[in-house]
Amino acid sequence: MKILTVDVGTGTQDIFLYDSELDLENGYKLVMPSPTMLVARRLRQATREGAPVLLTGVIMGGGPSQWATTDHVKAGHAVYATPEAARSFNDDLDYVEREMGIRVVGEDEAKTLDGKMLRLSLRDFDLGMISAAFAAFGVTLDPDAIGVAVFDHGDSPPGYSDRQFRFDYLDRRIRAANRLSAFAYRAPDLPPIMTRLNAVAESYEGDTPLVVMDTAPAAILGAALDPRVASHERVMIANVGNFHTLAFRLGPAGIEGVFEHHTGEVDLTRLDNLLAALADSTLKHEDVFGDMGHGALIYNT
Repeated sequence: MKILTVDVGTGTQDIFLYDSELDLENGYKLVMPSPTMLVARRLRQATREGAPVLLTGVIMGGGPSQWATTDHVKAGHAVYATPEAARSFNDDLDYVEREMGIRVVGEDEAKTLDGKMLRLSLRDFDLGMISAAFAAFGVTLDPDAIGVAVFDHGDSPPGYSDRQFRFDYLDRRIRAANRLSAFAYRAPDLPPIMTRLNAVAESYEGDTPLVVMDTAPAAILGAALDPRVASHERVMIANVGNFHTLAFRLGPAGIEGVFEHHTGEVDLTRLDNLLAALADSTLKHEDVFGDMGHGALIYNT
């Protein structure tokens, strides 16, 4: 059995091809630039050339691509985007036009725009590109299943904090099914509010079964499978990413507590203090949310 897994981060996309006929350590691995980094590179080239840009496709991760788009507009060059592509930057399309200077156009209008402009199709998961990379080394990509992980703030209503909206979602999933695997979905079962997860499924064109999961719980779940970790009745596991830091406290009954913060707002001392408060159940939601993080919850004390 073969399973293709892809973790789409801010800086890189980490790709692993599990093969049941190989020792786990011998599975094929690729660490490549993330899709948002690839888009950002092409946008910066367009800025140097003074070329207008049209963004199409689906919702994908922002960060570098958003910064490059902002710089392109500030340099005096036009950026057009279809509605789904524009939502990569903000769910509020009025904000995208008003604050970012991007002109949002319909799919039909996009087809009529100057053919000389740079056209970029946004997507977090490109199976064809990954297949081509493996093929260059003589590896045929014929998986029995595919797993893709992305970080999704969700489709927050206008005026509602996207940080709070995401943490509300984490809380609901934990209360509904107190296990890390509750954050994984088969493509047909994805909740509509998680728009980036849905965009991955929408842009996937294959027939192989697809599972989509949030990156942070996926990392914690993977670490929990380590035999040394699994030997403990209670553990705390933290995933420190380029953009977000998340930690779970796990016990016999499942998830006992969680916090999520922005990595850029957390130094080593702050992280130590957060983990200590998570461990002794004194961490409060306001302690994290008020510090520009997403929040904290304690379930079993």
